[in-house]
Amino acid sequence: MNPAVSNLVVMLVMMQLARKINFEDPDILFYVRVGYLSCQAIAFLIYLITRAKINAKNDLTTLKYVEPANPLGGAATEKAVVTTVKDYDLQQVNAQIKSIFTSMAMMGFMHIYMKYTNPLFMQSVTAVKSACEANIVKIHLFGTPASGDLKRPFKAAPGFMQALSGAQDIKTDKHSVEAAEVSGTGGIKED
Repeated sequence: MNPAVSNLVVMLVMMQLARKINFEDPDILFYVRVGYLSCQAIAFLIYLITRAKINAKNDLTTLKYVEPANPLGGAATEKAVVTTVKDYDLQQVNAQIKSIFTSMAMMGFMHIYMKYTNPLFMQSVTAVKSACEANIVKIHLFGTPASGDLKRPFKAAPGFMQALSGAQDIKTDKHSVEAAEVSGTGGIKED
């Protein structure tokens, strides 16, 4: 099933369940908090296991691609990137871990400062669901071959900001990589 559709289904189910829960009861609120933190911990554990598998595999195959220009981010030209599969995969896992902590910070603000409890309940399952649907987890934890949609570098799902900024996809063809390297806009190995 498409992750966007499954996210919508999960949110609709969680909204219906949230209507039946009395968040004013301190015992129920405690269990909702524990459930949310447990789901975040499970997602974090999935990414840590994935990171350990990446380090154990130690795939030092060279990976070359061209990042598109991002006018909103201040980059006016494309940038050639030369890295290894291991470094790319670790970068992807670290971005996912960062997203967990960013989400927890936002939920903490909404729950503690603004006193919202429904989002805490509704967002509890999505962290684990997102972790299981992440491309890097599919490859290293579930053993799915890195081909098709899972071929590195991963294609970003088209989003609203990408449409506004006019950003393009990552290019991996030999001509684009060589043109970016020759133009002097990258080609330096990232750490």
